[in-house]
Amino acid sequence: MAIHFERDDEGIVTLTMDMSGSANVMNAEYHEAMGEAVAKVEAVRDEIAGVVLTSAKKTFFAGGDLNLLVQVTPDNAAEALGFLEDMKGQLRRLEQLGKPVVAAVNGSALGGGFEIALACHHRVVLDDDRIKIGLPEATLGLLPGGGGVTRLVRLLGVQPALPLLMEGKQLRPQRALQAGLVHALASSREDLIAQARAWIKANPAPVQPWDQPGYTVPDVKFGDPNVYSLLAAAPAVLRKKTHGVYPAPEKILAAAVEGALVDFDTALTIEGRYFVELVTGQVAKNMIGTFWFQLNEIGAGGSRPSGVDAAKVTKVGVLGAGMMGAGIAEVSAKAGIEVVLKDVTLEAATRGAAGNPGITPTDSDDDLAGCDLVIEAVFENRELKNKVLPAAEAVALPDAVIASNTSTLPITGLAKAVQDPTKFIGLHFFSPVPKMRLVEIIVGAETSDETLARAFDYVLQIGKTPIVVNDSRGFYTSRTFGTYVTEAVSMIAEGVRPALIENVAKRAGMAVGPLAVSDEVTLTLQLKIRDQTLADDPSVAGALGEHPAFKVLEELVAEGRTGKAGGAGFYEYPEGGKKFLWPGLARYARDDAGVTEQDVEDRLLFIQSLETVRCLDEGVLRSVGDANVGSVFGFGFAPWSGGTLQFINSYGVSEFVERADYLADTYGERFRPAASLRERAAKGEKF
Repeated sequence: MAIHFERDDEGIVTLTMDMSGSANVMNAEYHEAMGEAVAKVEAVRDEIAGVVLTSAKKTFFAGGDLNLLVQVTPDNAAEALGFLEDMKGQLRRLEQLGKPVVAAVNGSALGGGFEIALACHHRVVLDDDRIKIGLPEATLGLLPGGGGVTRLVRLLGVQPALPLLMEGKQLRPQRALQAGLVHALASSREDLIAQARAWIKANPAPVQPWDQPGYTVPDVKFGDPNVYSLLAAAPAVLRKKTHGVYPAPEKILAAAVEGALVDFDTALTIEGRYFVELVTGQVAKNMIGTFWFQLNEIGAGGSRPSGVDAAKVTKVGVLGAGMMGAGIAEVSAKAGIEVVLKDVTLEAATRGAAGNPGITPTDSDDDLAGCDLVIEAVFENRELKNKVLPAAEAVALPDAVIASNTSTLPITGLAKAVQDPTKFIGLHFFSPVPKMRLVEIIVGAETSDETLARAFDYVLQIGKTPIVVNDSRGFYTSRTFGTYVTEAVSMIAEGVRPALIENVAKRAGMAVGPLAVSDEVTLTLQLKIRDQTLADDPSVAGALGEHPAFKVLEELVAEGRTGKAGGAGFYEYPEGGKKFLWPGLARYARDDAGVTEQDVEDRLLFIQSLETVRCLDEGVLRSVGDANVGSVFGFGFAPWSGGTLQFINSYGVSEFVERADYLADTYGERFRPAASLRERAAKGEKF
C-alpha cells in the first residue's frame, strides 16, 4: 500500500506515506491511497485514540505532481478541479475526524506536503537544518490549491500569511516554529513519534481553530476601517512589484482576502478556482518548465560528461582579490573548501579576504602549492591574464584544473598561456557572487571531458547552478545580455525618452533597466569590448560600426560620463541621494521618434531571444535548458517567460518570426530571424 495503516494496542493509528518513486507526490496513487486511509480511520473512529501521519521517505511530502499539472488545459480544467476538490475533501474529513491527528514531519514538507500538515491538528518537525517548510507554489506561477491559502490565512492572519504565500518562502524548522507554522521540534525520529503520541494522549478531542464557533480570521474584522484601507491599497502595492506580469501573487492576494471574508468551505472553493485559472495559464507553464524540469535536469548533471567519477575540490587558489575574486573566495570557503586568495600586495589580498574564515590572503604564488583548482579573476586584460595563469599553474598540483573568470575573452585563446590546455576552462561568475546563483562554464577547443566534469562538480559543491557553453566571444550570457543594453542605447539615439525605456523594461519583467545596467558595467567597458572584437575579427566591422548605440556611448564617455563607478553616466549619482536619469539626455529625445511602447518592449526582449537562437545555431549553447536557466539566473531575463527560448515558445514560433520581421523592416536587420527559426515555424516545432 502507498499509505501503510498500523494500529497499536494503545489505539493510536500511524499512517505512513510511502508512494512509489523517490518522493511522495500528489498524484492518482496518492489520491487513491489517502482516500482508502481516511475511510479506514473513519470506520474505526470510535475505537482509536488518534492518528499520527508521517512518511517513509527522506522527505515528508514533495507536493503536487508537476508532470500532471503541466498537462492541465482549459479543455480538461473541470476534471482537474474535480480531482483537486476531492483531495481537499479527504483532508477536510481527516481534520474533522473528532480525534487528534498529528503530522510527524520527518523531512521537508513543501507545497502539497505542507498543506497535508496544515490539515492536522498538531505539527511536530524534526529539528534538522536540511528540512524546509513552506508553500513555494508562487515561484512556479501557481498558488497553494490544496487548502494552503485558506488554512494559512486562518492560522496566522492575512498580513502575516501573505509574504509567505506570495514570495513562496521556505523556512528551516526553527524559523517555521517562530513563524507559527509548526507547533514543536523533535531531536530525533524517535522523539518525533514520541511527541506525536504524547500530544494525542493529552488532547483527545481537538478542533481546528477555524472550526470553532464564532471564529474569525485574526486580522480581518467586518467594519474595521483600518482593515479596509489596508486591503484597498494592497493591490496597488503588489502591482508596483509585479508590473502585472506575474498573475500568481495577484491571485494569491485575491484568494486570501476573499477567502477571509467567507466561511471555510467556501474559501476552499475560491482558492481552487483561482488555482485552476493559474495552472491553465501560460506563465505557470513557462515557470514550471524552466524552474522545475530544466533546472532539475541541470542539477542532476544533464550537461556533465558521463563516465567521469565525481570529484570534490579540496583547495582552490583565486587570483585577484577584487570584487569578483573576493566573492569567489567567500563562496568557496563557505562550502568548506580551503582557499588561498592572491593579489599583487598582501594588503589587497587581506582586504579581499575580509576576515572570512577559511581564506588565506597572500601575495606569493608559492602559497598556491597543493591547489587542485585555480581560478583567475584579474582585470579583463589578456596580457595580465597571460602573466598570472602560467605562474599559478607552475606551483599548483600537476593535475589541477586552471580556470578563468573572464566574461568575454575567448577561452581557447587564454588557454595558450598554460602548459596543458586540456585542463583549462572558463568559470564565469556573476556579480555579486554570493547572491547570484549561476556559473557559466565555458569549454575551450582543447578542454577535456574530465576538466569539464571537475569544474561542473565544483560549481555544484559551492551551491551554484552550472550551465555549460562552448567557446566564443562573450560566450552566451555576456553576448546576449549585451544586445539588451545596446538596443536600449540605440533607442536613445533614435529619440526615445530614457524614462520610457527604463520603465517599459521593468514592466516587461527585466530585473534592471538597461540604462542602469549600462552604468553598472561602465560605458567604457562596452566600448573596449567593441574595440577588442574589431581587433580580433575585422569581418564584423560593418555590423558594429553601423550600430547606432556606440555613437551615443562615445559622446557620453567624451564628456566624462563613464558610468556609476565614475560618478556619472546615463544616471546622476548625488552623494547620499537617490540616482536619477541625467537631464542632459533630453538632447537626444524627439517627439516624433515614432517608437511605440509595445515596440520598445518587444525590441528589448526579442533582441535577446534572437541572439540566443544564434548562439544555439552556432553551437555556443549546448541545450535549451542551459539557455533558459542561464538567461534568467545570469542576466535577469523576464522570469515569467521561462527564459529567452521559452519566450519564443510561449509567444508562438510563427507569430514570433512574423513580429521579428516587422521589427527588422522597421528598426534594422539585427532583428531578422535566423533560417533555423523560420524552419521551426514552418514545421510547428518548439524549442
